Amino acid sequence: MNTLKAGDKAPNFSLLDQNENEVNLQELLKENRVLLYFYPKAMTPGCTVQAQNLRDEKDALAAKNTVAVGVSIDAPKRLAKFTERDELNFTLLSDEDHKIADAFGVWGPKKFMGKEYDGLHRISFLIEQDGTISKVFDKFKTKNHHEVVLEEL
Repeated sequence: MNTLKAGDKAPNFSLLDQNENEVNLQELLKENRVLLYFYPKAMTPGCTVQAQNLRDEKDALAAKNTVAVGVSIDAPKRLAKFTERDELNFTLLSDEDHKIADAFGVWGPKKFMGKEYDGLHRISFLIEQDGTISKVFDKFKTKNHHEVVLEEL
């Protein structure tokens, strides 16, 4: 796993969102900086807490010219359920074949209960409007991710 670092250019991509609309990173960056956060699985406890906190801090992020965008390997239909169930007010993207996760270096070996497998690591990237990654967030708990991000902003 070779995770991108601050100073690297973020790879451009297009993925389907929870409404099955194509979303392009370059288009998102025309309006705001993007907090691109990768999370393992929609509607699981940790991912839910992380998403709810970002939902609740949408205005604080917007005041810092930043929009949150979540990426997981879930299908758009599951992302739609997650959005509806938790009243999420930001975009979730489906990276089912984990190509974008690979490009950002967040897909790789994980361990859980003694089992090893490849999966999506919970890492976030602050991407400036010129496409440069200015900060990588990889040391946080799901319940304080939003605080760590806002403190940095």
